[in-house]
Amino acid sequence: MKLDILGIFAHPDDAEISCGGTLIGHKKRNHKVGLVDLTQGEMGTRGTKKTRREEAQKATEIMNLDVRVNLKLPDIKFKNDNKTKKKVVCTIRQFRPDILITNALEDRHTDHPRAANLVTEACFISGLSKYKTSLDNTPQEAWRPKRLFYSIQSNFIQPDFVVDISQEWDTKVQALLAYQTQFYSEKNSKIYKKNTFISTKGFFEFIEARAKTLGHSIGTAYGEGFVKHQQIGVSALSDFHLPDLA
Repeated sequence: MKLDILGIFAHPDDAEISCGGTLIGHKKRNHKVGLVDLTQGEMGTRGTKKTRREEAQKATEIMNLDVRVNLKLPDIKFKNDNKTKKKVVCTIRQFRPDILITNALEDRHTDHPRAANLVTEACFISGLSKYKTSLDNTPQEAWRPKRLFYSIQSNFIQPDFVVDISQEWDTKVQALLAYQTQFYSEKNSKIYKKNTFISTKGFFEFIEARAKTLGHSIGTAYGEGFVKHQQIGVSALSDFHLPDLA
């Protein structure tokens, strides 16, 4: 399946937190959009492989994605080695995205920058015709995405650009709430006695505050920020979405 946009992230729910609104918005504009989770998030304090898989499936349906797969790399333990890079290259060549989004190069969770560097290297390698991979015993053709972006998650990073997700905010929240074991709700606060960094009420409020702050910076209600891998060009100054000076 040829995709317009592919997200490759360390854990189920990374994409929903950092760029869920952007993915939802592009699906609404009839782009083909998919996600790849590198791990099953099995090292998380709350939830199991089974519940994380079920939650990811529900979130996928809410976002109306075209495809979502899990490479089942070991959570916390995956490496940026040749064997792992080959799996990611094979996946990039399978879906042939024009745009690829991944984790931030710096973030609180150590898997996030590791995933970002892994995907960055795999993107380049995927375009080398002499690097051989196959899928279902069929040789794959070289493919390199035209654009690579890093989404902002926990750490504050100055974005290179912000996407307006005002119309997608409510759906993004629904997708996040699909991860019942991971995020705060009154019901879950009674079931799970131990809170994690992302399961507190404060973290959910932080996600909204971050989105409002980024949205305000471009004159909209909500936004999601990204860091570019390559320089971005426009044909005219009017192409920029900027807040009014008045």
